[in-house]
Amino acid sequence: MAFQEVDYRPMFGRILAVVTVVLCAGGIIALWVDDPGSGLRYSWPLVFIAVLAWTFFWRPRLKVEPHGVTVVNVLRTHFVPWPAIRDIDTRFALTLRTGRGKVPVWAAPAPGRHRALGLAEKDFDGVGESARGEFGSLRPSDAVSTPTGNLAQLIRGQWEALRAQGLLAPGEDPEAEKVTWHVGTIAALAITGAATVLGLAL
Repeated sequence: MAFQEVDYRPMFGRILAVVTVVLCAGGIIALWVDDPGSGLRYSWPLVFIAVLAWTFFWRPRLKVEPHGVTVVNVLRTHFVPWPAIRDIDTRFALTLRTGRGKVPVWAAPAPGRHRALGLAEKDFDGVGESARGEFGSLRPSDAVSTPTGNLAQLIRGQWEALRAQGLLAPGEDPEAEKVTWHVGTIAALAITGAATVLGLAL
């Protein structure tokens, strides 16, 4: 099985982030043009909203690489090496289960109810055995025609292939799984949030 590297960022989220930031920038310019005093006071809520949009809609990302899976979420980035993965779930979002706990993938939430109602049997063709429940059941979010199911199957396929080849047998390195906090993002949210509260209170 040829390895397929993936760098996934949802297009809708990026579009929403760009639109929000542009609207906020337009609002800030209008405030300063109309009244610099109001601009100084009321620009901060718009800056805060723009930072939120970038954090929640632009930043989430999933990278599938030969040495493991990198999950970029809102406030943290997780690196999960292949041997650390114990299960792959799609109940609420694509989620990697490891010995340390669950790593949800913000970039790949489960499809909504309306999307699930339109699924057919062919949408589940090729789903790996490790996705099936106790009685061979599958969730709508396992469908390969959905972003969540497609990404889950891509990860499952590589993980199952490595396991079948015995390459995961040596076990996991406890130090290999990494979590990095987005300190800059947290600081930006805290500063713009505090400035928003102060600006509106004065």
